[in-house]
Amino acid sequence: MTIALIAHDAKKELMVQFCIAYCGILSHHTLVATGTTGRTVAEATGLEINKFLAGSQGGSQQIASRIGCDEIDLLLMFRDPLNPKPHEPDEASLLRLCDVHNIPVATNIATAEVLIHGLERGDLDWREIVKKS
Repeated sequence: MTIALIAHDAKKELMVQFCIAYCGILSHHTLVATGTTGRTVAEATGLEINKFLAGSQGGSQQIASRIGCDEIDLLLMFRDPLNPKPHEPDEASLLRLCDVHNIPVATNIATAEVLIHGLERGDLDWREIVKKS
């Protein structure tokens, strides 16, 4: 699976801690991320991450385009709900694309942990299930 990682500035440390905790699971998948998030997580974990532009410079849009092309299977986007960002309309489009393409998405740590445990158990191989139908 290809997993996309995005974290607002106030949530980057939480993303790093999440990736450290679940490094064993994440290491079995292809990881992509917005620039700063990817660099921060890679430095802390040693995980191989394909880094796009910073979110504010279009990295979220680069991930959105890959969702539109069915190249992303899961999105972990840790948002800071208390501090609005100037590129929030981009994030709304990103979440809409996840809905259109049935991409599981977590915007907080609780949902991310549910998804990562489902990934570990094999519960998120929904594309394979759809292909068999």
